[in-house]
Amino acid sequence: MNVIDFHTHILPGIDDGSRDIDMTEAMLREELSQEVGLVVATPHFYAHRSSIHHFLEKRQAALEQTEELRKRLGEDVIPPILVGAEVYYFSGMGRAQMLPQLAIGDTGTILVEMPFEQWTEDVLRDLEDIIRRQKLHVVLAHVERYVEFQRDRSVWERVMELPLTPQINAGSFIKKKSGLFRTDRKWRFSMEFLDEHPKTILGSDCHNLTERRPNIREGRMKIAEAKGPEALTRIDEAAKEALGL
Repeated sequence: MNVIDFHTHILPGIDDGSRDIDMTEAMLREELSQEVGLVVATPHFYAHRSSIHHFLEKRQAALEQTEELRKRLGEDVIPPILVGAEVYYFSGMGRAQMLPQLAIGDTGTILVEMPFEQWTEDVLRDLEDIIRRQKLHVVLAHVERYVEFQRDRSVWERVMELPLTPQINAGSFIKKKSGLFRTDRKWRFSMEFLDEHPKTILGSDCHNLTERRPNIREGRMKIAEAKGPEALTRIDEAAKEALGL
């Protein structure tokens, strides 16, 4: 296993990612062409929109389609997949008994999407409860997308001091002046954040084959150019540690 894509919406027909198994196949082929050796499938879970039972049923059906595709085409075409969820923050999630069911495989690691607003003491308390009461390892999805909402950085700073792992999208290291989630400001923040938090995980957050395509290779190239290959080594180590590999 060379590279892990830690954050993807690659399972078919479950969220706003891959629309069907044909798109999933094309996305997985693209991942393999970028030397991705393990794909972590993290479909969106919103507690206010779906019950855990309904989500898990739908995810299982999408996974079975994908695994059947992998068996038919072979491992040299379709990389292995670990399944979890991108769990959007909800009040009280730190004590929600169903939360471990949304962890990635049997790793005890959960990908959390934080609120796109000013973080509060309640948000911090929920994260502390997930870590200390539920004994789950938290990976914060695309941290670069929240900072603009944190006019008061006090809770942000305390969150970053918790024993969790940040994740940044590969596209945020690809400097572009326009395009979805790809601005000079996010590029600058991401590069600086990597200096302060070298054990950050990389994910493509891919949703399709156009504006939100798998782009791990290009993101890694930009990081290596700016920070050296040792930065990629630390990123890879952080991903493997989060998955117990």
